[in-house]
Amino acid sequence: MFVSLLILGLQAAPAAAKPQAAAEPPRYAQCMDLATGDPSTGVTNATRWHMEGGGMWARQCLGVAYANQGRWAAAASAFEEAAREAERAKDGRSANYWAQAGNAWLASGDVPKARAALDAAMATGALSGLALGEARLDRARVLVAQGDMPGARTDLDRALADAGKDPLAWLLSATLARRMNDLPRAQTDILQALKLASDDASVHLEAGNIAAAAGDGEGARAAWSKAAELAPGKPAGNAAQKALAQFSEVAK
Repeated sequence: MFVSLLILGLQAAPAAAKPQAAAEPPRYAQCMDLATGDPSTGVTNATRWHMEGGGMWARQCLGVAYANQGRWAAAASAFEEAAREAERAKDGRSANYWAQAGNAWLASGDVPKARAALDAAMATGALSGLALGEARLDRARVLVAQGDMPGARTDLDRALADAGKDPLAWLLSATLARRMNDLPRAQTDILQALKLASDDASVHLEAGNIAAAAGDGEGARAAWSKAAELAPGKPAGNAAQKALAQFSEVAK
């Protein structure tokens, strides 16, 4: 419940100045190049830079290096440290660092920590545009993992407004709609995902799932066959092959 400050007999404090973003130091670009091009060396370089006073810049660079090694928990911790250092410096980048931490915690499988970091990112009020849309998209994934489908639907709808060019947003929206038994919405959204990522096996796999749920066996077979063709031996392709096997069973 919200209570007015005037009701409490208090006066609202003046609005705080919006945190400013400091200019990137010259060493930052070099550090990021190593973090993406040679992550192992990047970890060493970013760690050394932080010990030399690199602050949030070095922490973020370290997070990127860890992420490029698939060391998601380590990456998330580094991004959180970058966020805290940015907050101490009153630098507006803290919101982006919290969002990066949330994404990394999600990749690591730690849903509660992902939720906390993403909530912190959005609580700053500093995210906007694509960055806000992507953060909402990640939080929707967290909410699905926590079983909060209505909450995920709300975040996904908002994410689509800012990140509508991201095929993952439409794919997740379609998948959620199917799970919530909203097949018309699922069919509409998967078509949009297909327009944006026609070569993505995961999109074709979900298109097959939606077609099957709608009773369209021919459409399901075509979509799953495309997924299997695009990603042989990979998770989406294997899942499509498994789904296609049911047609062989029926034919026996």
